[in-house]
Amino acid sequence: MTKPLVVITGASSGIGAALAKTFSKDGHPLLLLALYKEPMMAMDLPNTICSKVDVTNREHMIKAIRHAEQALGPADAIINNAGCMFLSELKDQNPEDWETMIDVNLRGVFNGIHAVLPAMYQRGSGTIINIGSMTAKKPFPMRAAYGATKVAVHGLSEALRQEVAGHNVRIITIVPGLVETPLPSSTRDAKIREYYEEQKRQIGGALDPQNIADATLFAYNQPQNVNIRELVITPTRQSA
Repeated sequence: MTKPLVVITGASSGIGAALAKTFSKDGHPLLLLALYKEPMMAMDLPNTICSKVDVTNREHMIKAIRHAEQALGPADAIINNAGCMFLSELKDQNPEDWETMIDVNLRGVFNGIHAVLPAMYQRGSGTIINIGSMTAKKPFPMRAAYGATKVAVHGLSEALRQEVAGHNVRIITIVPGLVETPLPSSTRDAKIREYYEEQKRQIGGALDPQNIADATLFAYNQPQNVNIRELVITPTRQSA
């Protein structure tokens, strides 16, 4: 039986690339969205459309998803994974970094939801997976602004879940701890990047993105009447 279309944002590297490979291996046609198209194309996944899309641009997201649906069928799931993280003490942080994180980490999730939810309502089926963060559960220094965006994603996810449950639509929040991804590399301060690397060393290393992808596929592959509302995945030695 042909499996349905899955949309993945931020699919060019890190968790997003691992998600793409994992869901493709499971037999799903994919729409991959990211700012950089070449790394997505380089994965050479079957039945996959790769689109250069900024998730903060609602019109471009909708256009890309509609195009993919015409070719590959209705989107049964979207994984709102795109994100950015600038580590800094708040007193020193450029306010433009706050705005970028709010736009990508939160507005991008809203845009992804908006692009697929009406059709899921009509079909009475579908799954929206939002990638949250442990920073939404336990505040950490250097992550005040980033953590605030993830708190918002968690709150959005739970409120939305209650709204759509009666329409047989699932909302799943994946909550990673420390993961080995390029995300912190955008931090401009080398000392703060080293502080982050030291945190990983102290717990014996961060998770591989594949760990998050495997857990996400597990949650998605449950029957439609089973909703794993929230799944927290951290390194064993990560205490918080």
